[in-house]
Amino acid sequence: MGPRGSGTLEPGQVRAMFDRIAGLYDVMNNVMTAGMHHRWRARAVELAAVGPGSRVLDVATGTGDLALALADVVAPGGEVVGCDFSDEMLVRARAKAPQLRFEWADALALPYATGEFDAATVGFGARNFADLDRGLAELGRVVRPGGRIVILEITQPTREPLAAFYRGWFDHLVPALGALAGDAAAYSYLPSSVRRFPTPAELAARMEHNGLEQIRYILTAGGIIALHVGVVAPGPAPRPAGGGQV
Repeated sequence: MGPRGSGTLEPGQVRAMFDRIAGLYDVMNNVMTAGMHHRWRARAVELAAVGPGSRVLDVATGTGDLALALADVVAPGGEVVGCDFSDEMLVRARAKAPQLRFEWADALALPYATGEFDAATVGFGARNFADLDRGLAELGRVVRPGGRIVILEITQPTREPLAAFYRGWFDHLVPALGALAGDAAAYSYLPSSVRRFPTPAELAARMEHNGLEQIRYILTAGGIIALHVGVVAPGPAPRPAGGGQV
């Protein structure tokens, strides 16, 4: 099946793409961000406001870097569960951190009990949700009232000259690097997925619509990276209709 619209992939195609690039993923992240992604993940951990004994879910965990960063702060006595819909990403995560629990899960139908976790995070994965509202509602369902949800994502800067630099880097250099690494299609999908994703203000509104409170967001790296945090409100979060894989 071909792409849906400009740069849009069906859920099964997205999963196959991440399976395909799993072996390149860590190297490309380091090259594309000059290693800064570790600092952004550390900030996401701070915003999750968890500590020893906390239970945290990292959705779309990829190769497990954010789960590993979380594990450092919930010890001793805590637990981090990393889940993803890409089997190959999970293979890399388990090899990197065999002491952690990594498992397959659909972000739109998480196999966890309501209120099971003290916090949940998503690092560079929310823009791959086939249904963003359903994914946000599921995050809110599995986190206890008063717990936090943190979303770390790439966004589009609006101020020049950074916006022009971003377009040159993300729209041209990243696909070129992907081609050199052997998967131009995957790294052309990346900038197109960012363009389709809600702006930081729009994402904050969607989080509120799906039952989160005290929402705020931080822009860093000149506006290229957005970190959103919201608190799960008392009572059940809404469950939008629909389904499917991330």
